[in-house]
Amino acid sequence: MIFRQLYDQQSSSYTYLLASRSGGEALLIDPVDELADMYITLIQQLNLQLVYALDTHTHADHITALGTLRERTDCTTVMGDHTRAECVDIKLAEGDLLDVDGIKLRALFTPGHTDESMSFVLNDRVFTGDVLLYRGTGRTDFQGGDPYKSWDSIVNKLFQLPDDTLIYAAHDYKGWTVSTIAEEKQHNPRVAGKTEAEYVAMMNALNLPDPKLMDIAVPANLACGRKAGTIGI
Repeated sequence: MIFRQLYDQQSSSYTYLLASRSGGEALLIDPVDELADMYITLIQQLNLQLVYALDTHTHADHITALGTLRERTDCTTVMGDHTRAECVDIKLAEGDLLDVDGIKLRALFTPGHTDESMSFVLNDRVFTGDVLLYRGTGRTDFQGGDPYKSWDSIVNKLFQLPDDTLIYAAHDYKGWTVSTIAEEKQHNPRVAGKTEAEYVAMMNALNLPDPKLMDIAVPANLACGRKAGTIGI
């Protein structure tokens, strides 16, 4: 399998490129619009065909590359079925499989950071978006976020995956690149040894400032990062 973890320094965001083989079909998870040229160059260098561009949720801190990539590569855009982004070509429900040349991603509905967040499970790894981060969890105070749903998604869904499952999140601010379910169960300070009530109280008390680009990014990302009318939206 071809696997690349790509980083956007401005938004501290990770994008993931997956393909089963050179010359085959490829998928991008959580692509950033400003890095679209880099993604396309890498895909060409690896002799791949981009067939899907997928977002785990509607991002508030950067513009998604879904629309740009669809325009430039004719790929199909994908999100979970709770998204309000009507420009998305395919909306996956929990349990649905997305097959990319033999790589099968299973959709897992994990609201909490937003009310439409999806994680995607692939054999030995899970792409958690912003719901579960490395030694942290995604904020729950906007876009329909809910600390109770966040706890449920993390403890009753993600933590039910095998302990050795690799975690690949959509963000990191401290230099982490990967974790495991077992590590986060034991060492994530927001959930390890905590009760649901303690977690909810902690999340409600965070009082974080809004992301700098939120007023721009959210409406843009509901149009797949492109202005309405530019790509047949």
